[in-house]
Amino acid sequence: MTQRNGIRGSSDPSLDSETSKAFELPNGLDHDEAQGAADCEGGRGSESGDPVAITGGGVIAPDGGWGWVVLVATILVLALTLGFPSCVGIFYTDLQNEFTATNSETSWVPSIMTSALHAGGPFCSVLVGKLGCRLTVMLGGILSGLGMAASSFTRSITELYITAGVITGLGFCFSFQPAVTILGHYFVRRRAFANAMSSTGTALGLCTLPFLGNYLHTEFGWRGSFLILGAVLLNCCVCGAVMRPLEPKKHRGQPLMNHEPLLEKETKQEGRIRTIWRFLVTSLKKHMAFDQLHNKRYCVFAIGITLMMLGFVVPLVYLVPYATAHGMEPGRAALLLSILGIVNIVVRPPFAIIFNMPWFKGRHIYVFASALLFNGLSNSICCIGACFPVLLGYVIMYGLTMSVVGSLMFTVLMDIVEMSRFPSALGLLAVMESITLLIGPPLAGILVDRTKQYFYVFIACSAVVASSALFLMLSFLWLDKKESKAAKQGRLSAQPEPAKPTTDGSPGCEYSSLPQEGDKA
Repeated sequence: MTQRNGIRGSSDPSLDSETSKAFELPNGLDHDEAQGAADCEGGRGSESGDPVAITGGGVIAPDGGWGWVVLVATILVLALTLGFPSCVGIFYTDLQNEFTATNSETSWVPSIMTSALHAGGPFCSVLVGKLGCRLTVMLGGILSGLGMAASSFTRSITELYITAGVITGLGFCFSFQPAVTILGHYFVRRRAFANAMSSTGTALGLCTLPFLGNYLHTEFGWRGSFLILGAVLLNCCVCGAVMRPLEPKKHRGQPLMNHEPLLEKETKQEGRIRTIWRFLVTSLKKHMAFDQLHNKRYCVFAIGITLMMLGFVVPLVYLVPYATAHGMEPGRAALLLSILGIVNIVVRPPFAIIFNMPWFKGRHIYVFASALLFNGLSNSICCIGACFPVLLGYVIMYGLTMSVVGSLMFTVLMDIVEMSRFPSALGLLAVMESITLLIGPPLAGILVDRTKQYFYVFIACSAVVASSALFLMLSFLWLDKKESKAAKQGRLSAQPEPAKPTTDGSPGCEYSSLPQEGDKA
């Protein structure tokens, strides 16, 4: 039995069903939110790495009460962090002119920010394990706020990479992942509803931040806007302050929280730096499911998602520059992103309910791949023209398919791996996709610099995303067919032979193979 962050683990088998639910992510949660939640979930597990050990014990989830305050705070944190990179495109042209940078050089700013947001997941898990969710969220708010404020004083594009990219991106990572994690502590019976509501935070950010960014850009320029946005991001500290940890029943002489270093004896003998390095390496191994590389379905899914991320978020970065380059007013261009957020807010909750129906069980991957295919093909709509009606139809189509993809991405991963390995499997996937998230926008910037046309970016994204969808669909069809054939042969070989008469009169014995772990029901 372990004790961490005031929550005691339990090995009571009666908690198994609840602990499985405790690690289910909302169907409405998109790629960046769920990936971070699972990464952070790994940090709340027991010292043995078993996440089940921390769900039960002496802490009872209130499923309401102060949990509603935590839910509202989580929605605001997700709006401020995951929705923020979308408004960077509003300042895209100003950054180019200020630093005399190419499209490729400028696009590194949002790509580094998004990549740091994903790749920092394992480090966030370590911080949650040492500091708890509340302090980690507040630390992330301080980092992101200082990063954006420092960006307003930068004198080169390289400095902007460090301040707005690395520092702000890590701050976002440290804020939103613990926020989603602590929400799982407060809700068990109403967890599906709470997670569905929290998933609207990203869409809320997509609705409001572009309007705010456009207004600040008009009134104060990009430097003043970055300074004010840095102050806005400090509100993550306020949201984190209300995320108080649940306390177990007090026992006389027993401390509520145990933050004693795991390697205290080694620290005294070997030195603090070496011990910290060993602790980080051990934690990364714990939260990175390298053992799942033997799982063919996980490998196929990881490859498909990594390829998908090369072009999935790039249109959001270049939509506003594409519209303004063809004479559209910046306010109307920012309105397109807000409409995209509204579509996500309206559509995601119903989709989350629909995809939980029994008919979709076992078919999630094919619905996901089909939606991803239509999402990729929707990017070609931008080739028709850059007028507002055409781009309006594009963002509606993109928003609908994006909602389906976000609703099913991590549900599919739950179907592929065991729940006990889900957090670490998602952590490894997050690091893999952070690579393509990092290089995607700069590659698109190179394409714009070479062709002097933005619509080639949307064509390339359409081809990349659609090809990843076809890869997933065909690969899983082949794996399902192969496993179905193997299961059929196994059933034939397991059939008992007719009982032969025996001379001693003993009855014939029949047997059937017991279902093994991993067999299909």
